[in-house]
Amino acid sequence: MGNALRFLYRNCCEPTTQESNQYQYGGVPPTATATTTTGGVSALVHDLNQYQITSQVPEGLSELVVSSKKAQANWYTKLLQTWKEAKPAPKTPEQASKLVIQTLKHHQKADVEGLLKYYGLPLPHSLVKFELHTLPVDAKDIPDGDTLTVYVSAKDRREAPNVPKAVHVAVSQRTKARASKNYQKADVLHKNIIDAGYRVITGSNNKDILAKKYRIRLSGIDCPESKMPYGQEAKQELIKLVQGKCLLINVYTEDRYGRLVGDIHCNGKFIQEIMLKKGCAWHYAAYDKRPELIKWENAARVKRVGLWASPNPEKPWEWRKNKHDGN
Repeated sequence: MGNALRFLYRNCCEPTTQESNQYQYGGVPPTATATTTTGGVSALVHDLNQYQITSQVPEGLSELVVSSKKAQANWYTKLLQTWKEAKPAPKTPEQASKLVIQTLKHHQKADVEGLLKYYGLPLPHSLVKFELHTLPVDAKDIPDGDTLTVYVSAKDRREAPNVPKAVHVAVSQRTKARASKNYQKADVLHKNIIDAGYRVITGSNNKDILAKKYRIRLSGIDCPESKMPYGQEAKQELIKLVQGKCLLINVYTEDRYGRLVGDIHCNGKFIQEIMLKKGCAWHYAAYDKRPELIKWENAARVKRVGLWASPNPEKPWEWRKNKHDGN
């Protein structure tokens, strides 16, 4: 086991001399941030290797976690075993983060996040849970600049195994009802399908497509509400970007309203980036700490484009709070 870790460390992850001098036992200092390199992975492998030799955990780790050194040693014992059994072993920060989260899933959330921060690895909320590949988006399914409803074909590899039998039966009966011109029965059956979270959509070849409905909240941005200044402009910008197009959505989590929160990509373009750069949105820093988002917002502020043409635009979250409070 030790030889395997040392081989991986030397051949895949070993940091440079300059990098290794930056941390004790290979641990990234608390001020370090995640990067696109494998630095966090190499640091973790180094520390696992050191733990196997010395049974010591990194000194600086206690600054970011709440559990005792004894508990920390237990983590490293588990991680060491899990890493050995992983085939293939993690190579990217995302893979390493998932391994840590899965291995320590029964431990305190603060400890798991502290350990990830120590190595500059992605936190749980920033990991993609799954992808959605949508059908073309309809403009009527876009209520504002940061929310939309999308549909995914029930034949999609992820969706197909999960379609309820009752929905398949209703689709079949609806097709027969329409063929016999019993449109009233067909409408009732379609309502049942919709109530189950699906819809029958007419495709470009005039063939019916059974699709799963998802409500999406764009991660990391907050656009002006429809009744706020620049709210309609933000909505129209999102419509222009995605109407009639298929989207790739990286889903991170679900919010309290049942919407999936994620990043939207369309024809190779990152939609949140465009919305921020055009001054159609604020960086929603309370929920998403990615530095590139604030960078894109600041670029729009400097150019005074979009909502930043106003000298003092109202923050959407403050507008919602004032409305809720009745002010």
